[in-house]
Amino acid sequence: MESARKRWSFKITPMRLVFAAIAALAILIIIVRMILGLGATTNLNDQWPWGFWISFDVLLGVALAGGGYGIALIVYVLRRDQFYPVARSAMLTSLLGYVIVVLGLLIEVGQWFNFWRPFVSWGHSSILFEVFWCISMYTIIQVLEFCEIGTEKVFKGWHKYFKKAMPVLLIVGITLPTLHQSSLGALYYMMVGKLDVLWWSILLPVFFLLSSFFVGPGMIILESALSGRAFNHKVDPRVFQGLMKISGGVMIVYLGLKIIDLVVAGELAKAFAFDFVSIMFLLELVCGVAIPICIAFSKLSASRKGQITFGLLTVGGVVLNRFNVVLTGMRDYLSGTLGGSYFPAWTEIVVSAGLVSIACLVYLFIAENFSILDHRGSEPVKGVMIEHGKYAYFK
Repeated sequence: MESARKRWSFKITPMRLVFAAIAALAILIIIVRMILGLGATTNLNDQWPWGFWISFDVLLGVALAGGGYGIALIVYVLRRDQFYPVARSAMLTSLLGYVIVVLGLLIEVGQWFNFWRPFVSWGHSSILFEVFWCISMYTIIQVLEFCEIGTEKVFKGWHKYFKKAMPVLLIVGITLPTLHQSSLGALYYMMVGKLDVLWWSILLPVFFLLSSFFVGPGMIILESALSGRAFNHKVDPRVFQGLMKISGGVMIVYLGLKIIDLVVAGELAKAFAFDFVSIMFLLELVCGVAIPICIAFSKLSASRKGQITFGLLTVGGVVLNRFNVVLTGMRDYLSGTLGGSYFPAWTEIVVSAGLVSIACLVYLFIAENFSILDHRGSEPVKGVMIEHGKYAYFK
């Protein structure tokens, strides 16, 4: 009994109690939803069948969890070893993000008890079928990747097998997200004439993929700042500075393609109409892309305030983008043409907040009991790691 207490720990703090309370309330609402259906717990209707849960739990959840495959590509494939200190925490955050997505899909699907059907009904011509399979498989891959961490402490005899399997798992784990990240964009590409032209584009799959990649460093910065306060853990600011430059480079490509796309489509003037739709579009691009680019390639990138601001703006920009695509961009068609209206019920918001709270509690437990925050990589490239665990890139 004493050894078990030494092995596992979980501090009870006021913030963790708040997370637990929100999670408990969300679970009660989810139970009601499962028994009584969507109508009892949401404001969705025949005109607005997709709302807050799709935009927040699915489209946004998948995008914000993109830091996992991005950091895996940078660290384990491109061998940029200076980013090892944040690799495990980023991949854990990604895993928990995808668990939220899977749970969100289960809650949102009308007849949730039929969730298993895509596994046996091969609708290979459906984009949603591809998204379902890729998200499901990637979540399983991430669980297996985490087993390499978990078996350092429990079931240690399996550790060598998971370690040997990691190269294959990482390759598959990097490939799968590129498929479903872009496919979520392709899902709205099909809504030609329904999605506002400021967001509809033949490049929509590319935009979704690029944004899921460049938002990764922003999420890593914010997650590291929060976990740093919770566990008194510090990461060299130059790690974040390097990630910001990578993210900023991708943002430049994204912003350039956005502008070119609007010019070619002849819709650039609509972006400056300064009505509600255009203002939301400009907020998304200016605050969520243009300003972070300026921060990433300026002296501000070396300061903590600059890095936190970069993270908040980048994540906020992608949040706004996904809500704009699902809600703002579809408003005129769904409300004007079909005559429907939608505003999320408080229960929808609480469920989403509850899923995030559960993920936060699980993250805190894992970070407290496994080698997550202090991990520096077990196989650093020769010449990169130098004395005292420091990196040659930062000499």
